[in-house]
Amino acid sequence: MKKILILCLALVMGAGITVAAEKPATKKNVTTVFVTDIDCEHCVQKIMNNVPSLGKGIKDVQVDLAKKEVTVVYDASKNSDENIVKGFATLKVKAEPKAAAGEKSEAKK
Repeated sequence: MKKILILCLALVMGAGITVAAEKPATKKNVTTVFVTDIDCEHCVQKIMNNVPSLGKGIKDVQVDLAKKEVTVVYDASKNSDENIVKGFATLKVKAEPKAAAGEKSEAKK
């Protein structure tokens, strides 16, 4: 009986070690440049002071007022471009990913 219990315990511990040894989900950081409608230093400060409004997983935000662009680095497992655009909307800032903005301007030609 003791041998069976020890064998079962060893199997359970072995299974636990195997599960623990699996690779954890890798966090994939994504960098997206958003074209915005910002036009003053106040708009820049509004974005920088409200980074949590952009959503979860935000790692870095950089604002370029001259180009009217905001570069956002975020964890793709926790956020997406669409959610970040919604986050900008809560700050009353119109934004769209730069690639999408380029596609729209090409469509107008």
